[in-house]
Amino acid sequence: MSAPRILAFAGSTRRESFNRRLQRIAVSGAERAGADVTVVDLAEYPLPLFNQDLHETEGLPEAAAKLKQLFLEHDGLLIASPEYNSSITPLTKNTIDWVSRESAGEGPLAAYRGKVAALISASPGGLGGLRGLVHLRSILGNIGVLVLPAQIAIPQAHQAFTDDGRLKDEKRQAAVEDIGAQLVELTRKMKASS
Repeated sequence: MSAPRILAFAGSTRRESFNRRLQRIAVSGAERAGADVTVVDLAEYPLPLFNQDLHETEGLPEAAAKLKQLFLEHDGLLIASPEYNSSITPLTKNTIDWVSRESAGEGPLAAYRGKVAALISASPGGLGGLRGLVHLRSILGNIGVLVLPAQIAIPQAHQAFTDDGRLKDEKRQAAVEDIGAQLVELTRKMKASS
């Protein structure tokens, strides 16, 4: 069986994003578990705010079509999701919405159905982005994505990382790496059963 293909992205385009740092740790765990991981920087896929009229008159923007193709080509999703005002970022939601659009010859939500996702978050706050992960889990579950029960939320993120990008707390470092590995294992099982 071929290696599970995992698409990893963070819902932040900030250069010093805590979530992009956290994503790198989970990606290393997924790669060690045997996955073929593609890391996407959403800054390279600029999208207008989703608007049904725009979609109907102009179709999918080029960047959305490229992103959707990546989603279709991968078996699992590794999402590092910042929390803005107790929810997910507009960038994350807008990406989900554009990629969800049905194209000719596809079934509804083709880019999501049958996918497996792992969720992680880091935040300067005391809950580590946990409230946003609740919303993201709900959205993904409603569009046909199987979300791993385990998730990681790193609080006090501005103090959590070493200069070389590791987590100072070795137990948390191992837990984030393990989330990547769990995603690969569940994705592998899903592929084997389909």
